[in-house]
Amino acid sequence: MNLSGLDLATPLWLSLRVAGLATITASVAALLAAWGLARRSGPLPALLDALCSLPLVLPPTVLGYYLIVLLGRRGVLGHWLDCLDITLIFSWQGAVVAATVVVFPLIYKSARAALEQVDRHLEDAARTLGASEWRIFCSISLPLAWKGIFAGVMLAFARGMGEFGATLMIAGNIPGKTQTLALAIYDAFQAGNDELAALLALLTSTVCAGLLLTAELLLKRKGRS
Repeated sequence: MNLSGLDLATPLWLSLRVAGLATITASVAALLAAWGLARRSGPLPALLDALCSLPLVLPPTVLGYYLIVLLGRRGVLGHWLDCLDITLIFSWQGAVVAATVVVFPLIYKSARAALEQVDRHLEDAARTLGASEWRIFCSISLPLAWKGIFAGVMLAFARGMGEFGATLMIAGNIPGKTQTLALAIYDAFQAGNDELAALLALLTSTVCAGLLLTAELLLKRKGRS
């Protein structure tokens, strides 16, 4: 197969942009959720924890369907989005929303587990000195739990690079606009272009493996310092 003129940069750049924005958005929401639910017990925290973890077990197409019901033109929020001139369906912004929902529980579960491992005596000591809960979180809990949170963030970014099902449902597969690497692989395979599909799969695997390796090296280096 002649690969001259083949554009690999566009789906790669789109995948990086979608995964990056989704990871940033999900990180903020997941950290707040983990902070609010860490060490909480009872029926309501258990229910909220289950809802936060649900995207881990639901099929991506189900998540995509829910997003369409919520954000589509005839969806629950569709009218208000139209009034604000915001279109998420068949747009790269919609791909960001889909990826955010998919990667959110990866960061949430890692962050909650890390926060629950922080020594409670240190937090209690800060409370006796009059520190607010927000200050305790920022100055004690977060610095002590950063390794677990960072691992979850990097895993989420790599997962966002390969998101497929929910993205296809809400953003479609439009070359040059919403076609990420995962969608480009699917498109090439469906067209019988096995060489291109293999090249894109190798590119995706290399980028994701490089990200995970970099994260591991950074964690080890920080651990020695």
